[in-house]
Amino acid sequence: MQEYYQLQQILLLGTLSLTGLIFISVWLSYSLNTAISYLLGACVGLIYLKMLAKDVAKIKSGKKRFSPTRLALVAALIIFATQWQDIKIVPVFLGFMTYKAAIIVYVLQTTLMPAQK
Repeated sequence: MQEYYQLQQILLLGTLSLTGLIFISVWLSYSLNTAISYLLGACVGLIYLKMLAKDVAKIKSGKKRFSPTRLALVAALIIFATQWQDIKIVPVFLGFMTYKAAIIVYVLQTTLMPAQK
């Protein structure tokens, strides 16, 4: 279980790092409004990742029932983005997907540069 918590920490820090880097890049390349839209999606993505981690941790205890609130969170984010005038949907969605980019970066790092033991 210690390895799982370490992986969870690595993914959260990776997601936070990517979020900061991409937020600044979007702000400099587009506008603050677009960057805030991205940041909103990325924050919801972090919450989603934490909820996902809790559900995965429940598997060890034998509880295989997953929380449907994760899907509701994504739906609420998209509905909110479509209803609010200043929020742009595409940056919000791409911000939400930042946690997946962190997972891909982690997989590439561990595959291409395995740890020396």
